[in-house]
Amino acid sequence: MTTNELASAAQRMQQKWSDLIKAEQQGATLLQLERLYSSYMLAVEEYNRCSAHKHTDQDLPEETNVPAAFGKTSSIRRKKKAS
Repeated sequence: MTTNELASAAQRMQQKWSDLIKAEQQGATLLQLERLYSSYMLAVEEYNRCSAHKHTDQDLPEETNVPAAFGKTSSIRRKKKAS
């Protein structure tokens, strides 16, 4: 998941919310508002999926860096022992 895809999902979600607010202000029927709200909730779900996927993708490199962090810790211990 790229940052651009997440930003696009956020923009779609915000647009759906804006459409819902405008329709309510213009006196849309309850049925129209319910449809717009459903559309908005689908956009929220899409954004949440994209966000979760992006966070999962970001977690993977951190996990692969764990062994390097252990290597740094052991080198620090060696320096302390040498002192």
